[in-house]
Amino acid sequence: MKSPANLRLFNFLFFALLAMFISFLPVYLDAQGQSATKIGIIIGTGGFVSIFAQPFWGMISDRAKTIRKVLLVLIACSAVIGYLLYASGSFLLLVLFTMLLYCFLLPMDPLTESLNFQISELRGVSYGSIRTFGALGYAVMSLAVGYVMLYFGVSGMAPLFAALCAVSFIVCLTLTDVPAASKPVSMKSLAQFLSHRETLMFLVLIFIAAVPSRMNDTYLGVSLHDLGGSPELVGQAWFLAAGTEILVFALSFWWMRKGRELAMIAFASFFYFLRFFISAWVTDPHALVYIQGIQMFTFPIFYTAAIQYLYRIVPEEWKATGQTVLALLFFGVSGIVASYAGGVLYESAGVHYFYLIISSLSLCALLFSLVLLSVYGKRGSMAAQEIGST
Repeated sequence: MKSPANLRLFNFLFFALLAMFISFLPVYLDAQGQSATKIGIIIGTGGFVSIFAQPFWGMISDRAKTIRKVLLVLIACSAVIGYLLYASGSFLLLVLFTMLLYCFLLPMDPLTESLNFQISELRGVSYGSIRTFGALGYAVMSLAVGYVMLYFGVSGMAPLFAALCAVSFIVCLTLTDVPAASKPVSMKSLAQFLSHRETLMFLVLIFIAAVPSRMNDTYLGVSLHDLGGSPELVGQAWFLAAGTEILVFALSFWWMRKGRELAMIAFASFFYFLRFFISAWVTDPHALVYIQGIQMFTFPIFYTAAIQYLYRIVPEEWKATGQTVLALLFFGVSGIVASYAGGVLYESAGVHYFYLIISSLSLCALLFSLVLLSVYGKRGSMAAQEIGST
């Protein structure tokens, strides 16, 4: 198998694309004169597509025993749709192209993460040493897009997105697929996995924690604009948030241990609560930028722990699909709720109450994670054991 170096580069490029889509689509829509409610409708409607698209592409990957070829198809489609999205201004076209980009770009995330995790295990390197480059790509592109919008306007985003997709496609051609699963694909094993109590409780926790996180992701740029911030300030905020993830991912081999996942999820949930609660009292856009540094204690810890916990309880042959279910909850279903409810909440309540409410949701996630920790924290991968024994 080839060195993980090419996979690290692909992570850099793919997460740079995600930065343009997740972080700056709301900013682009705001610049097009769309209200917070309409921004929520556009992004939330796109999220509906991901409910079907992410499992669909995950199932194709598992059935065909390939991740790389599926990624190539998704990148090619994303290049065309992304260019059209960032060249559009009408509400209906924005809804249409956002839906299509959710269909092709977002399913790449769980597939890439599955590739990262499996190659890291096969090559004997830490998952964080690969995923760090994704955080780096997200950080660099967040900063770059802010200045692109400042100097070239929103029209500069379309060619930038298409060019980035083209380079990603070329790099993806050099990647090597992970070996096929040793066990045959079984719908029965997947049904048993999803019906297991530990699995269901874990997925509920992911959803509760993801909704406030996705609300912040969607409306951070809008909040900065309403507080008087400029587009490059939005880029700086996301650069700081993603930049702080780099060290955390790089040191994941040190802080992440099997059996400690729920404890780390509880730790991250506390800092999600703290981050959003402090944000509620901020009136200076620069201060809101600085608060994004708390990201180092939230998303990278939460998501790394969630992936490792999932891989301990998911059947081997359904790892890509299991990763898809996780991403579907964190970026898809929760994104729909966050976009629709967040848009209405933000427009009716304002920045202050918006952040107070999402901090309360994060507090609920913290309490629920502590409950699960008390029940399952000292247990092994019980779901996998019980499924394997049937």
